[in-house]
Amino acid sequence: MTRVVAATGNAGKLGEIRAALAEAGVEVTGIDALTDTTPIEETGTTYEENARLKAEGYSRRTEDLVLADDSGLEVEALEGAPGIYSARYGSPTLSDRARCRAILKALIDTPEAQRGARFVCVIAIARGGTTLATFRGEVPGTILREMRGEGGFGYDPIFFYPPLGRAFGELTREEKQQVSHRGVALRRSVSFFTKERGA
Repeated sequence: MTRVVAATGNAGKLGEIRAALAEAGVEVTGIDALTDTTPIEETGTTYEENARLKAEGYSRRTEDLVLADDSGLEVEALEGAPGIYSARYGSPTLSDRARCRAILKALIDTPEAQRGARFVCVIAIARGGTTLATFRGEVPGTILREMRGEGGFGYDPIFFYPPLGRAFGELTREEKQQVSHRGVALRRSVSFFTKERGA
């Protein structure tokens, strides 16, 4: 079985990664599997740069493959913000719910036609300090006027997905996995792990 360290301390992300790669015969461990879990500074200006920085940095601390992702919410009315700064929007110390409230407040006077948004995710896979592959996933939606649902994490409660008529926060993990930006990127990464297992 292929083994990969998921470079995240976010339990929600880790669960999604494990679920997506289990069918591909990939054993996913969390970042706590590393002896040195000192955070890698995200100094990139794009999702791909930050994903590569994290994957390469952590992969120097283990012989295993490392998978890292960088993702964010891009809101049209905020000119693409918070984007790569999604996890720190408002303040690095804010909770997920507080960040959602900050977005809702920023859009309080924004009409429905201008509340378009998208989630973006880029996954990088590295070994020994070298990126071996990257995969990108995107999903379009709109920003609600209030939070809905108790599922998911991050901005899921305010992100409305029109094809299902529900917020990401109202979806089951399985439903979200099928349509989310991270789900898309992870499914695209399966081909890499299939080749790796056969090598």
